[in-house]
Amino acid sequence: MSRIKTGPNTSRREREDYTGGVYGSMLAASVVIGAGTLGEFPRTELVVLLLLTGLVFWIAHVHAQLFGARLAHQTLDRRVVAHVCRDEWPIVKAAVPPAVAVAVSPLLGLDVRGAVWLALAVAVAGQVGWSVAAARRAGASRRLMAATAAVNLLLGLMIISFKIVLTH
Repeated sequence: MSRIKTGPNTSRREREDYTGGVYGSMLAASVVIGAGTLGEFPRTELVVLLLLTGLVFWIAHVHAQLFGARLAHQTLDRRVVAHVCRDEWPIVKAAVPPAVAVAVSPLLGLDVRGAVWLALAVAVAGQVGWSVAAARRAGASRRLMAATAAVNLLLGLMIISFKIVLTH
């Protein structure tokens, strides 16, 4: 999660935090795994489940940030609330590509099982992409960007291994 602190000399680019995108992609992969182990289900339900889960977790993160600010005795005004909502929005954004993958899967000739695998691959790719974007934004070296990509790929592969174990 990002911090609420901002100042007049802090540009939006400097404040952006992609942690929510990494987290949201991992959340989306977990939703796909959970839904995929339940058996046959309509694609629409998975799309809605992905988007609503991302939205609920976004609300939870916004609430946690604002509650934390309240405990720190920071005045909560409209600007602070809008800033927190914007900073946590990548959680929701990360759910969109896997949901789109499920929605377009019939156009690719995929059955429900194929749609689940596609959504899972897209979520893991998003997780890796968000982590590299965060490292790059933080000014990390190429070596550190590669390390964060590898760690997030490993985490994604762990989620995929859970799917394999649960479905066999």
